Order: sequence, then structure tokens, then C-alpha cells
Amino acid sequence: GHYISVDTSYEGEKAVLSSPDLYSEEWSCVRLIYQIATTSDTSPDPARLNLYLRQEGESFDRLLWSAKEPSDSWLIASLDLKNSTKKYKLVLEGEMGQDKSTSIAVFEIKITSGYCMECDFEENHLCGYVNRWNPNVNWFVGGGNIRNSQSILPKDHTFNSVLGHYMYVDSVYVKHFQEVAQLISPRTTAPVSGCLSFYYQLKQESSIVFTVYLRDMSGFYEEIWRTDSALNADWALAEVDFNAPYPMEVIFEVAFNSAKGGYVALDDISFSPVYCSNKTGTPFNPANAGCNFEEDLCNFYQDQKDGPGWSRVKVKRNVYRAGDHTTGFGYYLLANTKFTSQPGYIGRLYGPTLPGNLQFCLRFYYALYGFFKMSGTLAVYIFEENHVVQEKIWSVLDSPKGVWTQAEISFKKPMPCKVVFVSWCKSFWDCGLVALDDVSLSLGSCQAADLLLPSPGECTFEKDECVFTQKKRGRGSWHRKRGPTPTSYTGPKGDHTTGVGYYMYIEASNMVYGQRAYLVSRSLRGTSGKQCLTFFYHMYGAGTGLLSVYLKKEGDDEEIPLWRRTGEQSISWLRGLIEYESDTNYQIIFEAIRGVSIRSDTAIDDILFQAGPCLEVEEIQFSSGYPDSLNEIEY
Repeated sequence: GHYISVDTSYEGEKAVLSSPDLYSEEWSCVRLIYQIATTSDTSPDPARLNLYLRQEGESFDRLLWSAKEPSDSWLIASLDLKNSTKKYKLVLEGEMGQDKSTSIAVFEIKITSGYCMECDFEENHLCGYVNRWNPNVNWFVGGGNIRNSQSILPKDHTFNSVLGHYMYVDSVYVKHFQEVAQLISPRTTAPVSGCLSFYYQLKQESSIVFTVYLRDMSGFYEEIWRTDSALNADWALAEVDFNAPYPMEVIFEVAFNSAKGGYVALDDISFSPVYCSNKTGTPFNPANAGCNFEEDLCNFYQDQKDGPGWSRVKVKRNVYRAGDHTTGFGYYLLANTKFTSQPGYIGRLYGPTLPGNLQFCLRFYYALYGFFKMSGTLAVYIFEENHVVQEKIWSVLDSPKGVWTQAEISFKKPMPCKVVFVSWCKSFWDCGLVALDDVSLSLGSCQAADLLLPSPGECTFEKDECVFTQKKRGRGSWHRKRGPTPTSYTGPKGDHTTGVGYYMYIEASNMVYGQRAYLVSRSLRGTSGKQCLTFFYHMYGAGTGLLSVYLKKEGDDEEIPLWRRTGEQSISWLRGLIEYESDTNYQIIFEAIRGVSIRSDTAIDDILFQAGPCLEVEEIQFSSGYPDSLNEIEY
């Protein structure tokens, strides 16, 4: 047969292979049979094979999958594609890296309707299922008139014929007590829930345990089904409710106790997005367990007997006190321990009830002011519903004063539970302010979430400058930095993403008055319809100059101004929103101009491009200076 491989004669370029327009109203599965072969052991810049989804109306391709591990045989990747009403293309990209001896080859790309975990075992790729090799017991393909087994194996279930295929595991070669054979499904790549069903036969002389597990990316096993001991001389149907909100594998495991155990056969694994039992329970939506406190407390509440603990406050833009994390001029929660009459516990903030037996990742932002000793001033507890157990899962150790810092906590509890934020001051003399904002909850552990592919069109500057490059004109340039800028009374103290990460800024002391620095995106795909650009900017310092955003269409010399701010704006990171459209390819340009003094360090962070109109509208696109009511706090 034929395969297609990357031509290695072009150094440093990417080879791109794109599909015709595709259209799938049903859930489908993309299977890719590929190989990355190399002769060298390790390379600092290995070759990569990437698969992107290019959706109609989007300026950015979404990375579905990426591989760089070399192998000496063909491998199979299975990727779930959600049903969508939009046309799309699949784009394969080969990156050669530095290694001359590498080859990247693709043997087959197949898109089938249905879920990747479904299989009738009639094709030689076995739908990407793999047997975990064991010296003695393994899953094999049975049927197709193969008669090499000592057991009298059945006809398959798909065709009810001796020519059909199925998977089986046989006890003939068992050497030890409790030998285990595992058949592992491809990992889910999109959230799925519903009914997993399969047919099995079990013939046993001594006890066989046949179990089905889910395994998440951190290696945690959860049993979802096991056989009852009844004998099945015929194919039996098993159905089990299945919920995989984050990437999981299904593992079919058979444990034998002796060589006279018998066999287990498996066929026709299928999946339906409706639960098997008639339970209609709405799946848990993690968005309901978060809050940015802009409108109200969402589903959070306080215990009345605790006294006034946390209050929702808003700070107008000013140059002394930082505003909230969400926009820089919105609401956040503040626990003012100075107003409490007694030292000890004060503010408890309870979150909504979370279901048990799910892995969660909790993220939130906090800022502390006025404490001498910071440790323990804010803590997070898990409060189990039986109201007996309270477990402390996090507490603040030390953090830069007055900087919004991100905290991440993974947890999993067997029982339904609540998250409780507790702020307190230990002694009357050391009480300060604790601020809390942008609480969010997602399914899966935080580490697994970090491994997930970043959303297209997002740039936090944590690793690099993403789609942006410098356009050098004179000495003015943007720098990537973490922590405070060198000049006092100007620039941010920390970034917007986590408080301890990176942002881009201009260093005014290296520039002269009126000098410009440009940060230019690469060419972005034009689309019909509105696009929304969100970013955060920091303009603090008495001599601050200008920050502008321009749109430059391909083939036009003119740069269209979209947004501008002049002069000192706030000590906080402020959110900028821009709605624009361009049906031809275009670039976005951030231009900063140094102001009258060295106190004009201007910074940007957390840029996000989204298809569709902005959900909120910014009142002023072009403004100068800050209002007079500078240092008022609204309660």
C-alpha cells in the first residue's frame, strides 16, 4: 500500500496537508495511523505531528492532537469530534525540528460516525484498543476461522458467524494466582456521558473476575461494572452508565485464579449518549459553582451567625488601591478583619454543594493587605455533607502584598461536599484585609487541565509571545517580564494571569519621550462576522503615554485604530474589549508610546481572540486621563 510522508529537504518549514470541507452533524471519530521514525536517541527539538480542526468562522485553528514520540511501528490515534452544524477542515501539520534523520509518515486517515470507544473488532486496527502485554495472559483477536486456541471458542456476535471477529482472553497459560489481562480503549478526547454496552461470554471452571474500570490521566481507577458469577454459555449484554467529563480510558480486565479458569470473550462495544437506566439527572455543571461577584454572590452564601464576614465591594479606578481581578473596575469580596470585635474565626463563605466521586480543580484569586504575618489569614476547607468532617485543603503561606494571586487546588471526595473560604485574624493587633475574586471550578485535576491543549487565540505570555512578534523601529521594544518593573511608582507588581507569571511591557527608562514600541500578531484568517478581542492593560505612573490597538488588513497600508488610552489609568490591571470585523486576512497591532517621564511603564497581558460579538460592550473606546473621584471605595 501507499503512505504519505513529510519531505525533509526543506529545513525549518512546516508541511501542511488539509482535508476538503467536512460536515458532520453526528458525533464522529477520526482515526489516524502514523509513525514518527528517527535514528538519533534524543533531540532538543524533536519532530512533531499535529492535527488541527479549522472551523468555519474562526480565525484560529484548534489543536486536537499532537505527537512527538518516535516509534518503530505504526501507531494509531483516535480522536472524538463533537457534532457541529458548521463546516470544518482537518489540517495535518508535520514539523521537522532540528533532526535530519527523522521521518514523519501517515498511512491512513479515517473519519467514521460514532464514538471512538465503539468497536466490533472486525478491522485490523481494532479501533485503537490495545492489550497491555503480560508474559502469560493476554487479550487476542478470536474468530475469522482461527482455530489455534485450546478452548472451543464461540461464533462472534457481530455476524453470528465463524468468520466474524471478537476479543478473547484464555486461561491456558496462567502461571500465577491472580493473573490479569487488560484491554484498554482509546482515551476520550471530548466530554461524554451516557450508556456503554457490550456483549460478553464467560466460560469458567474456577473463579474468573471480569471487571470494567475507568482510568483518568492521573492513573486513578474507578470500577463501573463486574460480572456476577452466573455462567453464560451464550453472548450476554452488559450495560453500564458511563460519565467521562475529562479524558478517560475504559479498561476491560480479567483476573484468573488458575490455568483451568476458562475464557472470557468480548464483542460489539457501543455507546449511546443517553443513560441506560432511565435516570434523567442533569449532569453537574461546574460553571454554577464559580463566581466573579460582578452581579451578586452567585451560589455562595454566608452563615448569619458569623457576623458580617465578607462584603461585596467595588473600587473606582484610582492610583492607590487595586480594583477587582475580573475587569479592574468591577466587584470583588472583601473580608475586613479590622471591624470584628473578637480575634479568631470570622468570615466563612460557603460554596454550593458539589457531587461526590468526581475529581475537581478549584481556582481562585486572592489579595492580602495590611497583615504583618500572612500565613493562615485565608484558608479553604472542604465541608462534607454529613457536617462532621471539615478538612483544610489549602491555606495562604506568603504572597506579594496587594497582588491578585491565583491558587489552584485539586480534590476528590466520596461524599457530596462544599468548599468553604475562611478568613481570620489571629490577634487583634494583626488584622488586615483579605480580598477574593474569580472563583472557578472545573472537572478533572488541575494538573490534567494544564496538560490540555490551550484554547486557540489565547495568549498569557507564560511560555512565549504566542502569535506576536516585535516590529523594531528605533530603540522601543516590548519586554517579557515577571514580577515588578524596575522603576518605582510605575508598572505592575505582578502579571494578571497568576500574579507570579509573565506579562509584556515597555521599559520607559530605555526609551525617549514619544518613542513607539510595536507588538504585531502574525497574519490571522479573515472571517465573515464579528470578532471579539479581550486583553488586560496596565497604565500606572504619572508620566504614562499612550496605548493603542490597530487593525491592519492584508494588502492595505493603512492601520485602522480600534482602541486607545492616554495617560495614567489605574494601579490595577484593567480589561479592554474590542469588537471588530475583517473578511480578509489581517494583523492586530499593539502600539505603546512612552510618555513624558520614566514613570510610564505600560504593560499588557492575557490577550484572547474569540469568534462572535463581544458579550459586553466597553463604554469608551478612546479616552484620556482618569476621573477626579480617585480614591473612593464603594461598599
